[in-house]
Amino acid sequence: MADATPDDETAKARSRDITPETVARIAIDADYNRKIIEEFRANEGKTFGLFKGQPLLLLTTTGAKSGEPRTTPVVYTRDGDHLIIIASKGGASAHPAWFLNLLAHPEVTVEVGIEQFQMRAVVPEGEERDRLYAQQAAAMPAFTAYQAKTTRRIPVVALERVR
Repeated sequence: MADATPDDETAKARSRDITPETVARIAIDADYNRKIIEEFRANEGKTFGLFKGQPLLLLTTTGAKSGEPRTTPVVYTRDGDHLIIIASKGGASAHPAWFLNLLAHPEVTVEVGIEQFQMRAVVPEGEERDRLYAQQAAAMPAFTAYQAKTTRRIPVVALERVR
């Protein structure tokens, strides 16, 4: 079978109501994330550029539809024994894929520095969600802007170690 041409890929994208621009953006995001993941793993959890000095973890979820492992770099804060991540997607109108994946499969693998461990994702609601969101926004003010950019209530995820 011949390789698909860019025109074939564009046609497939349109057939799923996904614009060619979205296809291009997904490819750019995947490449960008791949580079951050490689840099993180090559430097014992340290990264440079945009994420230099930021607390960053690698979150490996199980694809909600594919069942395949998916790794995403995500900034985090700590709340006691929990790692807190926010499904902001930069204030986009839709949740990030990793959030949908962990809703379907809450058992995840997390890498922090050189450590790797199994965790369970819990999505806090109400006042607890608000407290955790405000805590991360205080440490990383961009999260205040992300919430202002969207009408969706951006979810917070608490990751707890599986004992």
